[in-house]
Amino acid sequence: MSNLNIKSTIRLASGYAMPLLGFGVYQNYTAKASVLEAFKAGYRHVDSAQAYRNESSVGEAVRDSGIDRGDLFITTKCISKNHGYESTLKGVDESLTEFGFDYIDLFLIHNPHSGNERRLATYEALQESSKAGKIRTVGVSNYGVQHLEEIRLAGFAMPAVNQIELHPFCQQRPIVDYCQKHSIVVQAYCPIVRGEEGKMYHPVVRDIATKHAREPAQILIRWSLQKGFVPLPKSATPSRIWSNAQLYDFALDMEDMDKLDGLDEGKDGSISWNPVDVP
Repeated sequence: MSNLNIKSTIRLASGYAMPLLGFGVYQNYTAKASVLEAFKAGYRHVDSAQAYRNESSVGEAVRDSGIDRGDLFITTKCISKNHGYESTLKGVDESLTEFGFDYIDLFLIHNPHSGNERRLATYEALQESSKAGKIRTVGVSNYGVQHLEEIRLAGFAMPAVNQIELHPFCQQRPIVDYCQKHSIVVQAYCPIVRGEEGKMYHPVVRDIATKHAREPAQILIRWSLQKGFVPLPKSATPSRIWSNAQLYDFALDMEDMDKLDGLDEGKDGSISWNPVDVP
């Protein structure tokens, strides 16, 4: 992983390339300025959602950036209250309108709370939207092994991506192992533990940061990259947007990685909703 750079990508099962570092815009309701700053810092991958209520401002940033749309990778998601076949088809069109795009790079089922029947209907609708050219890649978020298995057992193509809470304190190893076995790329949300002091400044993280003369957030994101995940750090602060992208002139050694791996608290280490166990 020492040859990574901010332009590094991973090839998805859909055949498209996704940048390994993403920029999250959760709770950033007027995201345009932050997204433009992220583009200046080198990010080319933005993670939005219908529930974030900022698809339109992300779309404005894309148009105002001057960057070719084909060089950017934009994600959105449909939340469980809007699940269902027809409502998902409608929601895809609404997201395209909000963004002002002809296509969306990655469309995720945001969470699994709607139950088996509606989850599968939603997934089928996203597959249909992909065939129609409205979506390039279909994936899921907050899916546990049981949710992924229901897709497989229903005979659908497996999702290309599963976005889950992931950081040294919440490593979700059974889900990660399943995804790796089935060529599902794992995206890591909350990679810098939302700045929670007890975790961000845990002695192990702090000592490794001191060793490398880095910020704790950089250590946590670098861990994620070296584990083969796609981290999605978020910030609205320009200095942190830049700092969170400065990851490529150092690497964590095996001892560092082992120490960080040893911080896993299972689901008890979660700092978000992390609904991977819902029926």
